[in-house]
Amino acid sequence: MKPSILVGGQAVIEGVMMRVPGAYATAVRDPEGKVHVDKYDFTSKVQTSSFWKRPILRGMMALFESMKMGMKTLQWSAEIAFPDEAENQPGKLANFFSTLFAVSLAVGMFMVAPLALTAWLMDIEREALAFNLVSGFFRITFFILYLLAISLMKDVKRLFRYHGAEHRVVFNFESGKEVTIDNAQSFSTYHPRCGTSFMFIVLLSAILVFAMIDTIVMAIFGDITIFHRLAFHLPLMPLVAGISYEIIKLTARKGDLLLFRALRAPGLWLQRITTQPPEDEMVEVAITALQNAFGEKYDDMVGKEYTAEAIG
Repeated sequence: MKPSILVGGQAVIEGVMMRVPGAYATAVRDPEGKVHVDKYDFTSKVQTSSFWKRPILRGMMALFESMKMGMKTLQWSAEIAFPDEAENQPGKLANFFSTLFAVSLAVGMFMVAPLALTAWLMDIEREALAFNLVSGFFRITFFILYLLAISLMKDVKRLFRYHGAEHRVVFNFESGKEVTIDNAQSFSTYHPRCGTSFMFIVLLSAILVFAMIDTIVMAIFGDITIFHRLAFHLPLMPLVAGISYEIIKLTARKGDLLLFRALRAPGLWLQRITTQPPEDEMVEVAITALQNAFGEKYDDMVGKEYTAEAIG
């Protein structure tokens, strides 16, 4: 039986972050061509707390930690990739309002707009499942259109190529083959545990979870409006994420079963947008991130076939 290990990562600006048991490291190439590395020791609360180890709760915590880690590494990568711009960075207040605007835009696009469109176009407010199927369809459509739109941007195209580099290096590592640029470039950029696949599972899970929530709300209040839905759906998004985390873990472990292949397929299709074939230099950066994340343990970890459950 193959040993299991948690290895994942994410693309950052002109680089890749790799996360391994006990640490994560980010490698970024600056405008002069030099690769900079930033490493931190890290142990998830999922591993240290009996409370957060529980199903669903572990997914909620994992998502929170991943978002916090992702924002930190993206900020650092921007400072390395664009040093001139970093000197003129806005203050904390400006960053706060920028983040607030981004969150508001996301809520408007993926929560308010689908609910409002469904209520406006169809008279099914009191049909919990039907309403959430339609609003879920709009939400998924907006998500795909959003990915297609940003994929046209030059900087995002490069980000998606680094995303492809991250996936190929993770595949290379898990295969047991020597981790090299040539070996990594032989693997697919579509990885079943990708965050893109996770987001699609979140969108699907939200349909059923929100339908159950709406049914309970109508039983208590006797009626339901868009404001009711927003008031209950938004705070319960971490629950949806926790359920989705369990589903994607199952699709990774039981990928040969038809049901889980079907659940995995849309996320893999979406990776045709969010991952692109990387240049050799990008793969080199991803390998550097992996090597530094493992540190002194690297030589002992490579050369073995692994199974894994990470979302990266």
